[in-house]
Amino acid sequence: MRSRFIRPFLLAIAVLFLSSASFAQIGVAITIAPPALPVYEQPVCPGDGYIWTPGYWAWGDDGYYWVPGTWIEAPEVGFFWTPGYWGWGGSSFVWYDGYWGPTVGFYGGINYGFGYFGHGFEGGRWDNGHFFYNRAVTNINVTVIHNVYETRVDVRNDVHVSYNGHGGINDRPTAQEEAAAHERHIPPVSAQVQHVNAARDNPALRASSNHGKPPISATARPGEFNDRGAENAGHANPAVHPKDLPPATRAAAPNTGNAKMDQKYQQQQDKLSAQQDKERQNLQAQQDKEHQQLAKQKANDQRTQQVEQKHQQQTQQLVQKHTQQQQQLQQRQQPPASHAAAPAKPK
Repeated sequence: MRSRFIRPFLLAIAVLFLSSASFAQIGVAITIAPPALPVYEQPVCPGDGYIWTPGYWAWGDDGYYWVPGTWIEAPEVGFFWTPGYWGWGGSSFVWYDGYWGPTVGFYGGINYGFGYFGHGFEGGRWDNGHFFYNRAVTNINVTVIHNVYETRVDVRNDVHVSYNGHGGINDRPTAQEEAAAHERHIPPVSAQVQHVNAARDNPALRASSNHGKPPISATARPGEFNDRGAENAGHANPAVHPKDLPPATRAAAPNTGNAKMDQKYQQQQDKLSAQQDKERQNLQAQQDKEHQQLAKQKANDQRTQQVEQKHQQQTQQLVQKHTQQQQQLQQRQQPPASHAAAPAKPK
């Protein structure tokens, strides 16, 4: 992203309103708020040591453009990514750049998802030089990456708000986040810079072209905009309601060679499938009820769109939850010898 230093008085105003946890990098007077954050699926983590960097709206010569979320190798062991964010500086929107550091700092209270839910990071932790992934909020293939754990996180519903202040998120930094501003930082690595440049040069990612719905929302690796995984992850029209989903896939029947054990495992799979079918039905019924309420209230297009965005998020979260449940069950049903060593417990 091209940068110009903002004038001293504008920077002073911005500092009064926003955290010093990251340095303001945009100097033009941007009075138009960035678009809402799109709903998208996270690509599977490509390997150990990769940390998720969420997507965001950047500013270029042609206005806002989407920088797809992507997995980036941490530049140092023990370092986390603090995402950048847009904040209201008193008279215009100011961009505060992201950085790498030993502690996650303030990123505007923005709920970027996948572990970045406004404050801190719930997507993983470093332990004895290795990064352990929280599979409850990140997309991890446990047959490839074994250093995982699972901690459920309560996520608030303002998943689309993309900026701090002026009608957006009103969060302020915690004492820990303020302290993180004074730690040693590393700016975005070269792969991230190239990723941003490629996004800026892609006309399809400009908000003026995609109207806030980028065709590529996330990639498995930086810059892989033409990769098949990127297209799947960034599909512009994911299922909005459970009824839009394809039929649920059933796990293959277990075959351990022990008839009683196979029967027990089959019962477990049937029980999980029945439970997931019921959850799909319940969510669909809840969403149908909200549709009826909208019709009675004669809601305008903006309100209807907000509800549909919420439904889309609910549906995608349900899909992610069910996929993880199936993976966990299959992992438990594997023969003991095929289990990977248990990771250390979270501190």
